[in-house]
Amino acid sequence: MAADHRSSSDTNLTRGGTSSKTDDAFRTEPFDNGYQFPPKHDWKEATMIGLKASWKFVITPIGFLVTIYGLNVVAWGGMLFLLLCNASPAMCKPTCNDINSPRRVWIEIDSQILNALFCVTGFGTIPWRFRDLYYLLQYRLQKNEMGLRRLAGINRGWLRLAGSQDLPVTFGPAEAENGIGNASTSTLAFPPKKQSDAPLTGIRAPPTALWKLDFVIWCMVWNTFLQAVLSGFMWGMNRYDRPSWSTGLFVALACIVAAAGGIMAFIEGKHVKSIEGVPVTEKDQVRLAKDKEAGVTHYNNIKGVKPKEKKADEEKGLFHRKDKHTAAVQVEEDAIGEGVSQVVR
Repeated sequence: MAADHRSSSDTNLTRGGTSSKTDDAFRTEPFDNGYQFPPKHDWKEATMIGLKASWKFVITPIGFLVTIYGLNVVAWGGMLFLLLCNASPAMCKPTCNDINSPRRVWIEIDSQILNALFCVTGFGTIPWRFRDLYYLLQYRLQKNEMGLRRLAGINRGWLRLAGSQDLPVTFGPAEAENGIGNASTSTLAFPPKKQSDAPLTGIRAPPTALWKLDFVIWCMVWNTFLQAVLSGFMWGMNRYDRPSWSTGLFVALACIVAAAGGIMAFIEGKHVKSIEGVPVTEKDQVRLAKDKEAGVTHYNNIKGVKPKEKKADEEKGLFHRKDKHTAAVQVEEDAIGEGVSQVVR
């Protein structure tokens, strides 16, 4: 992978290394192109912004279906949790663990419903998941660069190709479609309209380590495989013959791998946004202008707060403390020796 170099918006100089990242994190002035991250919002403002964004999503057809799906998962999952905790003693007839007790019957019903809900994502997304796997294997096995470029277009929110950090800071999808610039095709997403947007800060994020791309894609594929195994147990065996460990094990594994892939993509996306910037609403722009006139300082980073100072690694270890102690002893010995020599003279 290429080194972490990021081009300035006003010059052709390339900045890299930890010091430039630290300077950007503690920046209080606008970037060279005038961009400034949104100011930090208090919990009330953040809540209102979140609710408005959620409502805009819910009223869309896909958003409505996703919301209904999520509510079903939460409701049936909550009911299953309560049943497993014996929260309803009235269902324990003749005993809680009796195979024919209402509790065990409803555990089976809940488990089947949740399995069907998980199949919606595990099997319903197969065309997209295996498409991504096909492109990944194209790149990994056949060394076909086009596979990686297509994945960069699909994951344009967080995946950055090697060499993309050296593209002009004004280079975006329009420039890629029109063939503006002499950029190498290996640094560009495909199709051109899926090229990542020009960074708002005037600084491009460094290339993404490709093992993270492998991790995300394989996590989603393994989620489908594990869901298939779980469905085999749930649909191929009745509740009398099914091993008691099978349901819990494969539900847990399928959820863990899916969550791990999603978290990785989220973290990388947040990292890219922290460098390239996020859109600033007109309301926040007005607030930033007023605060600047009033002399209010805002840290120009994605969190809008002063970053925590980190101690250097060499100041944390036992060996450093030993070296520090040894140096202090040596200073004392030198001072004593100097004093003795002065007395002798």
